[in-house]
Amino acid sequence: MGGPRIGTLPVPRGWTSRSTSLLSWTISFSLAPFNPRIGLRGMVSAADQLASSAGISALARGGTAADGAVAAAAVMAVTSPHLCGMGGDLLAMISIPGSEPQALLAVGRAGSGVDAERIRAQGHSVMPPRGDIRSVPVPGAVDGWLALHGRFGRLPLESVLGSAIELAVDGFATSVLLAVASHLVHDLPGADQLCPSGPLRRGERVRLPGVARALEALVSDGRDGFYRGEFGQELLRVGDGVFNPGDLSTSFADWVDGLRLDVWDHALWTVPPPSQGYLTLASSWIAERVGLGRDPSEPLWPHLVVESCRAAGHDRPRSLFDGADGSALLAEERLGNAAVRIRGDRAYPPEVVLPSDTSGAPAQRLGDGDTTHICAIDEQGLGISLTQSNALDFGSHLVAGSTGIFLHNRGIGFSLQPGDPAEIAPGRRPPHTLSPILVTAGEGALSHLAGAMGGDVQPQVLLQLMARVLRAREDPATAIAAPRLALGSQNAGPFRLWWGDDLAVHIELHAPPSWAEALRTRGH
Repeated sequence: MGGPRIGTLPVPRGWTSRSTSLLSWTISFSLAPFNPRIGLRGMVSAADQLASSAGISALARGGTAADGAVAAAAVMAVTSPHLCGMGGDLLAMISIPGSEPQALLAVGRAGSGVDAERIRAQGHSVMPPRGDIRSVPVPGAVDGWLALHGRFGRLPLESVLGSAIELAVDGFATSVLLAVASHLVHDLPGADQLCPSGPLRRGERVRLPGVARALEALVSDGRDGFYRGEFGQELLRVGDGVFNPGDLSTSFADWVDGLRLDVWDHALWTVPPPSQGYLTLASSWIAERVGLGRDPSEPLWPHLVVESCRAAGHDRPRSLFDGADGSALLAEERLGNAAVRIRGDRAYPPEVVLPSDTSGAPAQRLGDGDTTHICAIDEQGLGISLTQSNALDFGSHLVAGSTGIFLHNRGIGFSLQPGDPAEIAPGRRPPHTLSPILVTAGEGALSHLAGAMGGDVQPQVLLQLMARVLRAREDPATAIAAPRLALGSQNAGPFRLWWGDDLAVHIELHAPPSWAEALRTRGH
């Protein structure tokens, strides 16, 4: 649930509505092993079948891919609060027929009352991950829904959000992962709507009246219904001076140009900083440059994947911040200098950019991040690659009072080092892990929509998906089900993978046995 998602067009070139004389709809969800799904009129892929169904229903009623994506995203916010919600952020890449892809950054900003010096004076060297409202920027996801629907939607907002409202009012059955995750938050203040009788049981009916009210206010009063309504008032109350009304007054959704690199005879597109999406493009370019082969079972394949990720990302702590130049980060000279350090017979010596003081940084499990991705496409060729997230599981473990909406903790991506360009400051956006991508081929025809969960590891997962689909020519189902590897660090805090001085390679259990031996012999 919430794992890698990839959507593929059935006809990648010259596709028009006239090509769909045999009409069909497809619901696609990530259950591996599974066969590839093909749809001629549209597709929606989400981690929960209720979300996929809501998205397909929007398409069937005449909606666009934007309507389908927002419908699915809203349902995910109801049924999967451990992954995402109205208290999180959203980033998306949009493929527009006849135009270059556009990026949507719905990333919240730090409140006016944050003070880095005060946080340091309280003994913190990194942002506190949970239980501290200063690690909660104003959530941007709802502004992202509104921006996406307002620009590309066709259905009334009431229709788009109808499924999510119905599920919040009438209830839904608890999934396995939500039941497990509920043990983390069942006794938190404000969690009683989600967990009225303690941790949830699989299949237990859950109703979320506060979330329903927030969605209904969004329908009736637009943005003000959410950011100036019950949710906004509760955020100000919980913030206790961290936010003021002015912090909530302006939309956090920004339309910007996407970043592009040509790799494996395709163009890869992603969102610019403060997202780390540039690492997906950079590592893919480097992997192609150093000769990543077509056969992932070859012993050299995992080594080149790992080294490409390390070469692209070793300096992320000093390179990624609000306002960083994404084009400069993808400059060919820069990437070329990174590629030349890679050798086929040995691992490059550790090269880690550490802040001057990381004492007190909490240990990170590789799977700490929780995120979800949605792919949607309609018969006109509009494609949406959308990632939304609460950051860590249930975010900050703080709740916006009577709404029952969990607040993200994306602010843990900020630095507390004085003078760092990513140092927390009022109105600043944190370095972000969400990395949605899309792929075009030929004369700009949409080829793939893709995204993943995984915190810092998202670009690593996406590199491997793209290498399998574009280089090895695997079908999407095979590529998603295939084994993966990822860099991890036990000493690094959440969203600080590259701060760790003990990088190790984690390998999924169904990987070829040759992978581990090949990595060990090369010094990993």
